[in-house]
Amino acid sequence: MSSLTDRIALVTGAGRGIGRAVALAMARAGCHVVLAARTREPLEALAATIRGYGREALPVVCDVGSRAAVEALEATARRAGVVQILVNSAGIAPAASFLEMDDALLEEVMRVNFMGTYHCCKRFLEPMIGAGWGRIINIASTTAKTAYPHTAAYTASKHAVLGLTRVMALETARKGVTVNAICPGYVDTGLTRENARRMAAALGSTAPEALERFARTSPLGRLMTVDEVADLAVLLAGPAGDAVTGQAMNVDGGAVMC
Repeated sequence: MSSLTDRIALVTGAGRGIGRAVALAMARAGCHVVLAARTREPLEALAATIRGYGREALPVVCDVGSRAAVEALEATARRAGVVQILVNSAGIAPAASFLEMDDALLEEVMRVNFMGTYHCCKRFLEPMIGAGWGRIINIASTTAKTAYPHTAAYTASKHAVLGLTRVMALETARKGVTVNAICPGYVDTGLTRENARRMAAALGSTAPEALERFARTSPLGRLMTVDEVADLAVLLAGPAGDAVTGQAMNVDGGAVMC
């Protein structure tokens, strides 16, 4: 039996990409999973797959950037029990240069990426402390440590997520809870491909050329996979992560070595 058998995990942004892969990986590791995203259909399909593993799945439509919506998510998740593993994967990454970026874009990226993470941590941390065990895993980005052109809003939001992660890790270190960030580089997701199209339009190139440019940022010469990120999340949630807290672990093929 896995050490995570019958743990309850909540994954935001579970409808697609990294969040979906993390939810599946947690279920395969034995967790029951609460699935949160803004669109119901992919959540229902994912829940059916997870139930096929013999695990419980509770899909909940939620905009994590809304405090009221996260409060409602917490009330619904309580039906499954105490959430012991929280993976904050919901996020948006519109590409825009700093001078072209309007205030509304920055505010929306911060609302979803940073405030969404904040709201979920605020609602689900205290019950973990009460239970004496918990794992919070924030999906950040290598842009939490460095920067790339045309990502001002996204980079600012992920720096904020990493700062929050480290403070929470210090404050919970003796309370049975670990708080870590995973920092993927360019991952092969629909979001990355959409940003490649936007960047290509801005630079007068093609989307395949932009994707190749993304891939070349890694010494491995390729995009990362969602499963590579998900596997690290499961590792951090299990016994191997007992003494790991406050860390920002890269999944980028060596692109950012810090």
